[in-house]
Parts: sequence; C-alpha cells; structure tokens
Amino acid sequence: MGIRELRQHASRYVEMAKAGQRVAVTDRGTLVAYLVPADDAGTLLERLAASGDYLPPAADIGDLLPPPTIPQGRRPLSEVVAEQRDAERW
Repeated sequence: MGIRELRQHASRYVEMAKAGQRVAVTDRGTLVAYLVPADDAGTLLERLAASGDYLPPAADIGDLLPPPTIPQGRRPLSEVVAEQRDAERW
C-alpha cells in the first residue's frame, strides 16, 4: 500500500500486522518498508521461511555423497585455482 493509504487507514494496517501479516509499504510505487508484528519471534531464516521468501534446504550437507576421487597424477582443482590466484597477484 502507498504511504497516503497507510496514513488514511493506519489502524486497519496495524490490525493486519497484529494478526501476523506482513504489510508492504510503498512510496510512488517503490517498496520502502514493511509493517510487521512487534512480537515476530524466531530467527531471520525462520521468519523468511514463514513469509515464503526463503526455502530451507531439503537435506543436510552431510548427507551428500563424498567428493569424487582425484585421478592419480592430477592435482585438486582448488590447488590449481589457488596457484593461479597467487600468480595473478604479482
């Protein structure tokens, strides 16, 4: 809602926020703020997940397969990249 709308109907939007809704406030069509409940509990990620702005991971990183083995006679890519970065600094 725009700032003028907020001013004219502030109590309505405060009630929406008290009910748990996150109300977007715009100025000339540009998002400038959110009106949120004061007792908005939880971490930032929990609040983002609740609002639908964040999708938590489906699995733990520890559940991933082990990294592939490095063929004999080859170096790990991380080692090659580090070497190239060092060479670029000079």
